[in-house]
Amino acid sequence: MRVQAIAPLGDITTWLRSSGLLIVLYVLGAILLARFVSWVGQRITDHIDDTSGSSDALVRSEQSKHRHAVAQVITWIAIVLLYCLTAVLVLDALGIPITGLVAPATVLGVALGFGAQRVVQDLLAGFFIIAERQYGFGDVVRISAVGSVTGVTGTVEDVSLRVTRLRSADGEVVIVPNGQVVQVTNLSRDWARAVVDVPLPPSVDITVANEVLHQVGADMYQDPDFQPLLLDEPSVMGVESFTVEQTTVRMVARTLPGRQFEVGRQLRVRVAVALRQHGINVSAAELEAPAAAVRGETADA
Repeated sequence: MRVQAIAPLGDITTWLRSSGLLIVLYVLGAILLARFVSWVGQRITDHIDDTSGSSDALVRSEQSKHRHAVAQVITWIAIVLLYCLTAVLVLDALGIPITGLVAPATVLGVALGFGAQRVVQDLLAGFFIIAERQYGFGDVVRISAVGSVTGVTGTVEDVSLRVTRLRSADGEVVIVPNGQVVQVTNLSRDWARAVVDVPLPPSVDITVANEVLHQVGADMYQDPDFQPLLLDEPSVMGVESFTVEQTTVRMVARTLPGRQFEVGRQLRVRVAVALRQHGINVSAAELEAPAAAVRGETADA
């Protein structure tokens, strides 16, 4: 009786010394390798960011944005594959035949397929976002998701195959599943345009006002602080609309991608000061960007 009671304990001890130890090594090795892969990926992305930040360019290049996003996705895929391989090795060490799991796995896969359709949709959408370079790390985008009316605007902080993480102007972190993205408007691709609508009293001489606005654009283009941000001299498009209460004149400035907001704010300040110096009073509440104040955007459905 004593031998029969000790035999199972001996079998367990033998198993722990062989297969059990092997499983522990597999799991610990997977954890260490996953941390190493994550560390390497972080070093690569940091190098890409440092290279982009140390260059003379005022904005990040499209290549650096794409490389950063690709590095993040490759790191994520490598970690997932590592854990999947570890799971297969652990099952083999437990003596569970992989071929015997094919039929149950098929049934389980079909069952999960109905519940995981959204996850698969997110992964496929994320793959095409990266492959088509719709946006990358550091881009300012407006994403319209399913059920959203206005969309959300922010700076891309992270792009994976499943989700996109944005940082809004208020500092909020917005996470959008890639499969729910209906339309992407990239506000920092190639070039952008700041649009300023200037409301003028109906009694103002439009010719004089246009001359003042032309001079504002020329002075701003000659300013060494803003000339690097401008692709050409801000121009006056002319009368955009007029009513009994006011006449609206539109100014536009073509800028580097992502710098249209900074240029637009400075342009409004200069316009307000110049008009007041010529005796034309403009309300600060009226001198603001129109609803579609950014041009040069690229939209991807």
